[in-house]
Amino acid sequence: MNSKTNYGFTSGLDVANLPLHVAIIMDGNGRWAKKRLLNRIQGHEKGAQTVRKVVETAREIGIPVLTLYAFSTENWQRPKSEVTALMLLLKKFLASETKNLLENNIRLNAIGQIERLPESVRTALLKVMDATRHNSGMLFNLALSYGGRSEITRAARKIAEKAAAGEISAEDITEKVVAEHLYSANMPDPDLLIRTSGEMRISNFLLWQIAYAEIFFTDSLWPDFSREEFVQILKVYQSRERRFGRL
Repeated sequence: MNSKTNYGFTSGLDVANLPLHVAIIMDGNGRWAKKRLLNRIQGHEKGAQTVRKVVETAREIGIPVLTLYAFSTENWQRPKSEVTALMLLLKKFLASETKNLLENNIRLNAIGQIERLPESVRTALLKVMDATRHNSGMLFNLALSYGGRSEITRAARKIAEKAAAGEISAEDITEKVVAEHLYSANMPDPDLLIRTSGEMRISNFLLWQIAYAEIFFTDSLWPDFSREEFVQILKVYQSRERRFGRL
């Protein structure tokens, strides 16, 4: 079988050289709304539609793991009205997408301080995670109440507790051990990190895991991010030579 797809918007994409894990910082909902004289929540609603398109595209192409940065630990500092609206939108999204996830064999997972989510949202999230737990076509991670520094701090604390209990010695603490105590334990590290809206920063996202990720910044605001642009970025990824520090 030819490893290159030759149909539709994926024409020219080498399906034998896809990233195992794509991570995306979804940015620009507010600016998208402002440009159209809409309120920020309308921008987030439009952004939720893009989430659906990107998840479906990743599944269709055959990417094993997709992680989307949906809500950071810093986002709790936004106006209470916006946070409340975002939580309601998340709950609505979970309810509307369950059928789609099941039909497309996608397993939903969440990384972050899930315990900080409102109880009703947390209950809805766990319900969908449970309903899709046996799906094997793609792992879809939502980073919710997530922060890279807090994740690493959490891992260090867990390792320190084990050391204090005599379960592990200082000499036993390796990069592998640290990775096993992160939210992303048992997942491949991201091969590709995408950030929309033209901002060129990592924003406390997967700080440990993206050590060797290829990074792509696009000027497109998240609601405008299309299936075609996603595929174009994957093609750029495939054109890059990844050395991992070697010659």
